[in-house]
Amino acid sequence: MERRGLGRGLSALMADIQVEVDPSGQASARRPELLVPVEKIVPNPNQPRRDFSPDALEDLAASIRQKGVIQPLIVRPLPNSDRFEIVAGERRWRASQLAQVHDLPVIVRDFDDTEVLEVAIIENIQRADLNAIEEAMGYRQLMDRFGHTQEKLAEALSKSRSHIANLLRLLQLPEDVQGWLREGKLTAGHARALITTPNASELARQVITRNLSVRDTERLAKGTPERTKASGPRANREKDADTRALEGDLSANLKMAVTIDHEPGGEAGRLIIRYNTLDDLDLLCRALSVMPRDGSI
Repeated sequence: MERRGLGRGLSALMADIQVEVDPSGQASARRPELLVPVEKIVPNPNQPRRDFSPDALEDLAASIRQKGVIQPLIVRPLPNSDRFEIVAGERRWRASQLAQVHDLPVIVRDFDDTEVLEVAIIENIQRADLNAIEEAMGYRQLMDRFGHTQEKLAEALSKSRSHIANLLRLLQLPEDVQGWLREGKLTAGHARALITTPNASELARQVITRNLSVRDTERLAKGTPERTKASGPRANREKDADTRALEGDLSANLKMAVTIDHEPGGEAGRLIIRYNTLDDLDLLCRALSVMPRDGSI
């Protein structure tokens, strides 16, 4: 198949719905060409994204109720009809219905079926909160259907080539491992460590059951589970009551999971704090930065 550059779909998507900043510093989008009743807009039946999180849609609907639809949808006219088919912006269309918005701002483009699919895939990659497998499948579709190379995708989508290559490698994993990655039971780092192993499914189950770190997973994949067993707080050592109580107190105060891994017979050890969000990390960094410089607490 002849290789071609990214076509009209990508340039139109990025030019038409990218949010810009006006001189006053306020975010603004390209002015819509039309206001169309929501009932005259229909979704694309070939939309590659099938799952829309109800919670995320409700959050977007709340924003739309407050600020309106900031970015116009990109649509194309349906032949012999007064309706329009969504090219990009189905999440906004769905959320607008929840927000009971009657008319939506749109930009009309005369795309063919191939360009519509290309734009839909690119929009998902660029603008949706995809897991690693969904993102990798988007890249694979662009390469298989449209002949795009990894280099062209990296350049057009402002991604590194290694980022795209590493995600595509995840598609080599067994279906069950990919499923656990979709569900958030494994991270992309865990999954990458298992790609070259012949028993990825079995090792993935161990990683999930034992709550192994990425580094421990890498050791497990290399066939050194004995180091993994002794490498952290998951080691089967019975902790004394004072240590468990201290872990509980610190966890309660920080509202984050705290684990103390003290080396038997010595004075050294590790204190591990697990954060779930970047806000948690920011809070932790601020708390540590105000500790007295003399080391006292």
